[in-house]
Amino acid sequence: MSNKASIVIGLGFGDEGKGLTTDYLCSQSLYPLVIRFNGGQQAGHTVSNANGLRHVFSSFGAGTLRGAATYWSSGCTMSPSALLNEYRALNSSGISPRLYLDQLCAVTTHYDVLYNRLLEQQRGSARHGSCGMGFGNTLQRHEAEVSLVAGDLIYPERCIDKLKQIRLYYALKAKTELTIDFTALHHDAEDQRFMTYLAELQMLLNHNIFITSEKAIFADRQFDQYIFEGAQGVLLDMDFGYFPHVTRSHTTSKNALDLIRRNTLQTSSVTLYGVSRVYHTRHGQGPFVAHADQLVLKNNEMETNVLNDFQGNFRTGPLDLDQLNYALESESSQNNGIAKHLVLTCADQVDEDYLPYTLTGKLHTGALKDIPAFLNTSFKEIMISRSPYAENLQTAGFKTAI
Repeated sequence: MSNKASIVIGLGFGDEGKGLTTDYLCSQSLYPLVIRFNGGQQAGHTVSNANGLRHVFSSFGAGTLRGAATYWSSGCTMSPSALLNEYRALNSSGISPRLYLDQLCAVTTHYDVLYNRLLEQQRGSARHGSCGMGFGNTLQRHEAEVSLVAGDLIYPERCIDKLKQIRLYYALKAKTELTIDFTALHHDAEDQRFMTYLAELQMLLNHNIFITSEKAIFADRQFDQYIFEGAQGVLLDMDFGYFPHVTRSHTTSKNALDLIRRNTLQTSSVTLYGVSRVYHTRHGQGPFVAHADQLVLKNNEMETNVLNDFQGNFRTGPLDLDQLNYALESESSQNNGIAKHLVLTCADQVDEDYLPYTLTGKLHTGALKDIPAFLNTSFKEIMISRSPYAENLQTAGFKTAI
């Protein structure tokens, strides 16, 4: 197939600007398809437009405001309740989103969410940093062959039976891992609520939401560009992140490239966009950058991330060039030979001439334009964003060291 493909990857701990970059790439295409290839409903990709509309995408692709359809691949999870809540929010803003759900996509239930939260709470000060939305537990259950997938959602009786199996699965886990009687908790009302979500979801099938297959999506000729929208960041990758503070997901381009190869897209037509803020952020437990108190931000009133019960405070700190190089090298191990772009976001929130950054653990101050010289990766182009709008993403003209 000759369709062009772009892969958007976060180079930090998440929250780098993948939504803005995806939105920008959709603006450059007539008929784009956004493909989510990892993560699930726990992602939060913010997109703003000049008309004053601002939305945080979790269950739809970040090109939705431009009319781009989304394919939710089997490498993701989906939550019926989260999907419906987001659909209603978009619909109330005059947006009619189009979503293609892979029939093999794992479905998150209230059991996955509950167990996720109980387990994380029991860890106390040793929490892993979960956002408490059941993503990792869904995949773990799915791997244990106690599955519920998108293709099941059109069969209510099958779903009822599978909910019983899932309840039993967690009851057995809770007995050994949590030493609580999971069956003593009140689940019946939540089962009924879940089935109500499914009934509402079925009303949207074949109108705004379609259950499909990977083969059918890549055989569809209506799309002229595939934009693979990554979730979370390389520093949270299950292979390259800092265990146990990682996600149960490949956050590099691995899943996207697997999709591309399986469906015979030409890798010569694939471009990778690695995205980083001009400073580091982290939402959740785990190691962070040094000298965090040396970063002073301005013009960041539109920050989406806030304190929550499971992830705690949203942390910010100087750009750690060693961490950024590590993320780039980890990503390159998956995509050697693919043309790479670097996208630097949130430049309007710092003083570009006096940017704090760390190198080998030492704090420095320098001009933003000089930062790429410290990166051990060659880029076809470096782009910079100084606003929340994709239209303002532009070529920076910065030089690289290689």
